[in-house]
Amino acid sequence: MLRLVTTSLCLYCQRAQVTPLLFMRPSSSIVQEENPLAVSALYDLSVDISKVRKLKGWVLRREQVYVNETAALLRNMGASGPVIARVLELHPEAILCKPDQMEAQKKLWMSVCTSQKDLVAIIEKFPSSFFSSSSDHDNQKANIAYFQTLHLNKRVISKLMASAPQSFSRPLKLNKEMIQTLQKTYLDLGGKEDNMKTWLQKLLTQNPYVLLKLPEALHDNLAFLRNVGFTGDELLRLLSKLKGYVTELNPESMRLTLNYSQETLGCTEAELRQIVLQCPALLYYSVPILADRFKGLLTAGVSMEQIMETPTVLELTTQIIQYRIQKLRSFDYDVRSGSLEVLDGTKKEFEMSYGKLHLRRERPFFNPVAPLQTED
Repeated sequence: MLRLVTTSLCLYCQRAQVTPLLFMRPSSSIVQEENPLAVSALYDLSVDISKVRKLKGWVLRREQVYVNETAALLRNMGASGPVIARVLELHPEAILCKPDQMEAQKKLWMSVCTSQKDLVAIIEKFPSSFFSSSSDHDNQKANIAYFQTLHLNKRVISKLMASAPQSFSRPLKLNKEMIQTLQKTYLDLGGKEDNMKTWLQKLLTQNPYVLLKLPEALHDNLAFLRNVGFTGDELLRLLSKLKGYVTELNPESMRLTLNYSQETLGCTEAELRQIVLQCPALLYYSVPILADRFKGLLTAGVSMEQIMETPTVLELTTQIIQYRIQKLRSFDYDVRSGSLEVLDGTKKEFEMSYGKLHLRRERPFFNPVAPLQTED
């Protein structure tokens, strides 16, 4: 039978807000309690202990911790008290990293960071990328050396390490294979070698996770798109516009999407290819999502011809379309007879278009040939 065991807390533990977690097992008892020294040190650094308990409570129960050493490392790089507290709240596991391991990581990261200030900014945003396992160090070092041979910008390499740390923790040969596949694909599709570094750098910056995909996925998807009529130049445009996300597609899903889109729009294959070039995102929307968006636009009175002229409206959810149409109606703009371009774009772009309509209503354009209105 399980029996709850209670204990009284000493004043020190009460100050540190340590809550012993005691469990009784039938055969033996294992006491798991928070490390009072760890909790106290974190408390002194203004870390919200309740957040740590909620997210990674097991860290507080580890016997060997390096709270002060971790804080000292960050402080010596210029991190402020609030920044240190945020880092430890977001990634409490940092206090489990040994001092020599953290110093090795710092040296490694400084090889791709322009300053300690930049490194602190990365750690604040991606702490888990910096405080990684010591077993990853050799792979990280080898991958950094390889990317440096590609003459990529330091900021690009550091961004890759920060946002997609898995790609640097895995064996070099996997990244090398994907990079070589991307380079060969770029040249095979008609890209110029002089521009390849810039193209690759932009692609990796926009989608660092492309490194984690299989080269076979890229081959299969591009082969499918070529079979449906896209030229090499058009495929290169698609690959660039899709920011490498073409590796996340598959031929069957694209086939279903293209067939549905062509049937719904009532267009030719050539017209459909031009629509896809204008709106490459069409390739990775499932049929149910497209059906819902077509329905929302048609319900609002938009015609298929209008959608074909501005296919990028299909990137917007039905809720966003409805909201924007209502906004435009307040200024007497009828999407059924006007261009859909005013509906299109990001939130900021729409607000700019919306603002122009507002100004036009407040201050109508002067018509020099219109008769002047005079009071009787």
